[in-house]
Amino acid sequence: MEEDSDKISPLLGDSEFEVSCAKEMALLALMEKTGYSMVQENGQRKYGGPPPGWEGPAPPRGCEVFVGKIPRDMYEDELVPLFERAGRIYEFRLMMEFSGENRGYAFVMYTNREAAQRAIQMLDNYEIRPGKLIGVCVSLDNCRLFVGSIPKDKRKEEILEEMKKVTDGVVEVIVYPSSTDKSKNRGFAFIEYESHKAAAMARRKLIPGTFQLWGHSIQVDWAEPEKDVDEDVMQRVRVLYVRNLMLSTTEETLRQEFSRFKPGSVERVRKLTDYAFIHYRCRDDAVTALSLMNGAQIDGVTVEVTLAKPAGIKEGSMAGRRYHSRGYLGNNTWKQVVVYSCCGNTDEGTLKTAAQKQILKYCPFLLILRGLV
Repeated sequence: MEEDSDKISPLLGDSEFEVSCAKEMALLALMEKTGYSMVQENGQRKYGGPPPGWEGPAPPRGCEVFVGKIPRDMYEDELVPLFERAGRIYEFRLMMEFSGENRGYAFVMYTNREAAQRAIQMLDNYEIRPGKLIGVCVSLDNCRLFVGSIPKDKRKEEILEEMKKVTDGVVEVIVYPSSTDKSKNRGFAFIEYESHKAAAMARRKLIPGTFQLWGHSIQVDWAEPEKDVDEDVMQRVRVLYVRNLMLSTTEETLRQEFSRFKPGSVERVRKLTDYAFIHYRCRDDAVTALSLMNGAQIDGVTVEVTLAKPAGIKEGSMAGRRYHSRGYLGNNTWKQVVVYSCCGNTDEGTLKTAAQKQILKYCPFLLILRGLV
């Protein structure tokens, strides 16, 4: 018996064991005080989600913040009270290592957007420990993957069916037709999933580079998320973004089609390859045209029409001044298209040059926006 006691006594007296016990007790005390649950799964520890007494759906997009540069030995018992100062927490997700330490970052979802914005204002660059500053910014819950090297003869319905076979949680497939042949796609698609988790699991399955669709190796990455624009700003937009146009469609044709319901309502038209911006003299006319023209036929093809999102360029910068005459960004993104249009094992310098050529071809003002020219 004495020998057994000698064997286990070093463990009982181990300082790390005592620290671990203290951490566990602190977490239990936090849960008892707040009534929130806590569970660890898939490399993260989730506190809440939903909180006690919550009814209805989860908070909308824009309610979550990303927290970086967290000390590795700091946990929910210290972090949750700090972030509760900004508002009620819906869910706190701390990324964890197998060792029991945190991975240095977390996601905090609040019950409303106002609290998330307060957290950023209050806690970004906050000195959480002497000499240790954390970073806090908006987290975009990305549910969309980019899939490249898709055979160009595949239709949207075929891609949707195939993606549902190989991954779970597929909600929608976004495919853009070729600018020269509308019966073909451009060799890539965006796959929308029901949740970020579903998208992440699909990416993990498809990312190794050995996965094939229709006998073709595909490239997979996160799609660049569309940034939310303040609703008050969007309420003042009087510019329409039109995509899926024929290369032969002229600005004059677009002016006629988009002012047919009210002659003279269009102020100006700017067409670039297979998309265009239609500027109206007043907001109400832009909204009316949106409802009338989205899905309309122009020169034999069906066009997509949305309100253009104002470009978020800092005032006073050279890029801002050069770009200001255009003023709006379309709702599509070319980052992934540029990367996957490049061939084979290309060095970084060549890749950048090829990327610039692709942007100049399809969306020249993005080079100004990214400071590449």
